[in-house]
Amino acid sequence: MENTKFRIEHDSMGEVKVPSDKYWAAQTERSRQNFRIGAGIETMPAEIIKAFGILKKASAIVNSALKPEKMTAEKLGAISKACDEVLAGTLDGHFPLVVWQTGSGTQSNMNANEVIANRGNEIAGKKLLHPNDDINMSQSSNDTFPTALHISAVCVIEDKLIPAVDKLVSTFRKLEAENEGIVKSGRTHLQDAVPVSFSQEISGWRTSLERDREMILSSLPYLKQLALGGTAVGTGLNAPKGFDERVAAEISKLTGKDFSTAPNKFHALTSKDEIVFAHGAVKALACDMMKIANDVRWLASGPRDGLGEITIPENEPGSSIMPGKVNPTQCEAVTMVAVQVMGNDSAISFAASQGNFELNVFMPVIAYNFIQSVRLLSESIVSFNDNCAVGIKANKEKMRFNLHNSLMLVTALNPYIGYENAAKTAHKAFEENISLREACVGLGFLTAEKFDEVFKPEQMV
Repeated sequence: MENTKFRIEHDSMGEVKVPSDKYWAAQTERSRQNFRIGAGIETMPAEIIKAFGILKKASAIVNSALKPEKMTAEKLGAISKACDEVLAGTLDGHFPLVVWQTGSGTQSNMNANEVIANRGNEIAGKKLLHPNDDINMSQSSNDTFPTALHISAVCVIEDKLIPAVDKLVSTFRKLEAENEGIVKSGRTHLQDAVPVSFSQEISGWRTSLERDREMILSSLPYLKQLALGGTAVGTGLNAPKGFDERVAAEISKLTGKDFSTAPNKFHALTSKDEIVFAHGAVKALACDMMKIANDVRWLASGPRDGLGEITIPENEPGSSIMPGKVNPTQCEAVTMVAVQVMGNDSAISFAASQGNFELNVFMPVIAYNFIQSVRLLSESIVSFNDNCAVGIKANKEKMRFNLHNSLMLVTALNPYIGYENAAKTAHKAFEENISLREACVGLGFLTAEKFDEVFKPEQMV
């Protein structure tokens, strides 16, 4: 690039000054100047940029086969090398645009076109590539952005979220085995309930995650259908016959994932129902992580004035004023992430409802929220696993004390003295602060010997 501070680029609207050390050109610069909203913070997600690198390279490969007179081997070589640099992240500093731009993502599509063209020209050592004519050949912003959205969504789910879930599931399986046979008091409505084994309780956490995993995976076949080839309104204008199928196959090769072309491009451009469905499953995982994290921090509450039935790792001091205090910070991080994901779901739902006529024009905010949800949830699950779940230990003495102190153990007496007499026993024990045994014998419902014979809390699970 030139060694001056600025260079002059032009587009259909005229000339524009562009920083000389950047590969973007006129349309990117116009957007950068016109949308100073969240600049430097809420920029287009890196996953979307990488997806553009994938689809631009795939498009060039297919264009070279279908339009060899326009997409020459020389052009393909320069584009491919530039796209590889996009994928490697070495050109990240050349994608400055914010989420809050045109709702079709046109300016981010042009950002990709301009950066790849200018870097490709630098690689070729001459003015070889044009952003629109070559990099955007057979495409439109209206089909490239939804394609980038689907590619990035599939990649973050398969490569980041599912491995994170699997890691925590594995930890819970190990904890189940380690805590086999330990019986504790169950709780419903935040009140004492009949006994449950600790391994059974953990199995509930594990199965929730496994079911969420199944639901998330069930959304992927829909996300793997790509809009590319629909061009501006779904008709495929200016794309050669067969481009859509061949480019989906090429994207599959580049990513190692089985993408296909969307059977109806009019739907693919205007409806974001696949993203809504997939994020709904992601939200379900967030809901379960909220529940699990809350269970863990309640069970670990104390150390003396709470439930105290488990201990969790002590990672950092918990108070600036109370010496020795340690807080369940990993649980708190998970629950905050869950709240963010739930909020993102509302934003995605509203945005997806705005598909007017042939195009949805809320796609950048959908992409931003979807990728943030998956990224945050993935990273919080790994953090929770590594810094909390792996170190969960049962406080067997406290569990046993709480179990035998629970009035709901009276449920075991129902078959012998009936519900009403069992209720009287529980009330007497509570009101007089005596044991169930003392209350039951005192009321004359069972002898001490018979009570000991039938009352075995550890066998109630």
